[in-house]
Amino acid sequence: MAESIDLLALPAGLRRRTLLAYGIGDAGTGMAAALIGFYLFVFYTQIAGLPPWLAGLVLMVGRAWDAVSDQLLGWLSDRTRSRLGPRLPWMIGSALPLGVSMALMWWFPPGSGELLRFGWFVLISVVFMAAYTGVNLPYCALATELTEDTQLRTSLNAARFTGSILSSLVGLLLGALLVGHGAPGFLWMGVAGGAVAIVGTLLCCWGLAPAARVSRRPSGLPEPITAQLRRIRRNGRFLRVVGLYLLLWGALQLMQPVSLLYLSEVMHVPMDWSTWMLIPFQLSAMAGLQLWSRLAARRGRLCALLWGGGLWIAMGVLAMGLVPLDAALAPLASLANGFKFTLLMLVVLLMGLGAATAYLLPWSLLPDAIDADPERPAGLFTAWMVLTQKLGSAVSVFLLGSLLSWSGFVAGRTLEQPQLALVMIRLSIGLIPAALVLLGLLVMRGWTPRPALPGFAPGPRE
Repeated sequence: MAESIDLLALPAGLRRRTLLAYGIGDAGTGMAAALIGFYLFVFYTQIAGLPPWLAGLVLMVGRAWDAVSDQLLGWLSDRTRSRLGPRLPWMIGSALPLGVSMALMWWFPPGSGELLRFGWFVLISVVFMAAYTGVNLPYCALATELTEDTQLRTSLNAARFTGSILSSLVGLLLGALLVGHGAPGFLWMGVAGGAVAIVGTLLCCWGLAPAARVSRRPSGLPEPITAQLRRIRRNGRFLRVVGLYLLLWGALQLMQPVSLLYLSEVMHVPMDWSTWMLIPFQLSAMAGLQLWSRLAARRGRLCALLWGGGLWIAMGVLAMGLVPLDAALAPLASLANGFKFTLLMLVVLLMGLGAATAYLLPWSLLPDAIDADPERPAGLFTAWMVLTQKLGSAVSVFLLGSLLSWSGFVAGRTLEQPQLALVMIRLSIGLIPAALVLLGLLVMRGWTPRPALPGFAPGPRE
């Protein structure tokens, strides 16, 4: 095999092309994640008519399979030999299945019964998650293999998250424009998301190809699963970080699918207004990333976690007690409705600020846990963090569906839900996530910063 060439050593024009292509690469998967997180549970229950527990089971099966397929795909791609390198062939081969299955997630056979719809959705979810892994896991691995330069790796990830956030905002905008048209609107939204996934992935592969051909190849044998588990069990710092991530991410994944139900069914915000309110939440979360990052740099990461988590908890408790709007009037048609709507918007914005901690702070604390292991196997610990995220998501959505079914939630679009179902929606948007965040803060209680490594100044006060 020819000697690899670091991206830093390539011509400036090729570096710019690689950065741009890498930013495009997360556009399709970022949009898909946003559409699924906010709309798919609503589609299953309100359009397809699945009972909430079945809808939650579909989502859990898909995400649980995703966690398993990550390990399999990582093993296979490490052993792939190609002139394009080990990663791009998997991305190219998975692009079309990803786009097609993304579109089919929002369709079901007309006239089919409940069990047939459930089986169809499980099948498509498994296919989609396998294709998603085929694109996303090799894509993430490339950030490490393209360069060993810390600055360039930071730039690659900055380009990635910029593309992901922008595409997720476009996805929420599409949802706001289309889902009010019922089943056809959801389908067109899925088709648009699938098209972005196909085009974005293929453009990314085309742009990355010159650098990927000469990038570093994976080397060494994988550590057996039993050895991995022993290593993790010995690392108490990692167990705390992964516990924090599981709790914060579980809280976020519980809130996302129930948010539209909370706005429309509980707060009586018209559906065409509710879908637009998801966009300020996402924008606020983007602002939160900057806010908590700056606070962490000045006062320490635990200070940022405490303030962000505290804000999230406070807004969750407040969301439990907000008074619904008058459903007979538009949100701004009266002074009382306008006041209630303004207060609701304020809670949405501040909750987005707090929820940004779920993205930022567990990952910023992970290097401390990796440094606690003498061999510092960053790839191994990162893979287990991703696995935790997906298992937490699976459990959260299944819990949501089970709670709503137990409460008597009526699938399909109805004028009124049982009172117990409305209470359960309030709990799922507010008190339960707040309790999970509080547990996360308790898990990190007493955390101390890692000792300064030789030749390095200590970090900010924690």
